[in-house]
Amino acid sequence: MGPKYDGKYLRTLLSGLLGDLTLKDTLTNVLIPSFDIKYLQPVVFSTIDAKDHPLENAKLSDTCVSTSAAPTYLPAHYFDVKDDEGRTRTFDLVDGGVAANNPTMMAISHINREMLRKGSDPMDAKRLLVLSLGTGTAKFEEKYNAATASKWGLINWVLHNGNTPLVDIFSDASSDMVDIHVSTLFQCIHAKHNYLRIQDDSLTGDEASVDIATEKNLMRLIEIGNALLKKPVSRVQLDTGRYEKPEVEEGTYEEALINFAKRLSEVKKTEI
Repeated sequence: MGPKYDGKYLRTLLSGLLGDLTLKDTLTNVLIPSFDIKYLQPVVFSTIDAKDHPLENAKLSDTCVSTSAAPTYLPAHYFDVKDDEGRTRTFDLVDGGVAANNPTMMAISHINREMLRKGSDPMDAKRLLVLSLGTGTAKFEEKYNAATASKWGLINWVLHNGNTPLVDIFSDASSDMVDIHVSTLFQCIHAKHNYLRIQDDSLTGDEASVDIATEKNLMRLIEIGNALLKKPVSRVQLDTGRYEKPEVEEGTYEEALINFAKRLSEVKKTEI
């Protein structure tokens, strides 16, 4: 019994679209997380590292296949990278969400690393503008409970009523911990408006699935996204992990995004 999908169409599609383009060919700096199951450690591909280290300059098609290889859904992906001196590095990778389902903290750490490498002081968090886009969760669906889970064995933890409890738990835990850490950071330095997390945690049924790509469900997700833009900005409550409206209203997500864009434009102008 293998993964739910064989991944052939995805690999063919990405190879056709991206060809031989590699990480150092990207138009802007990117970070793409994955996880090496051979060495049990995260692997983070980046444009900056690819330019400095040829053995990390993987094909974009390989990195995209790897970071989307969700366990139980798509097969793990193996590939190698060779440099001009004949050296080879091999990768045995699965979904980046295993290590960084919410890559916000990873991006902040990467910026700080580059600042230190260039001999500068670590980035002042008050100068950071962080926009984090979630893909939706089913916090209020209450799919699992302790009374039922207390009777589960290995099989039920992996697959239960068409759901994957372990995958759901690990991915949500990883994502939420990052949101809590980043929220705490910006709140502690009195710069909470520099961090905007847009997430809908009220999805249910097919809406919360990671692989139901029917036209009906995709149109429904578009509706949810458009409706979310009109909702008031909510921020994670550090004691419950749920999104609630702050005491001082901050307008809608649409207004917050427009304001974010204006602030980013102003910052860019000062750097010219």
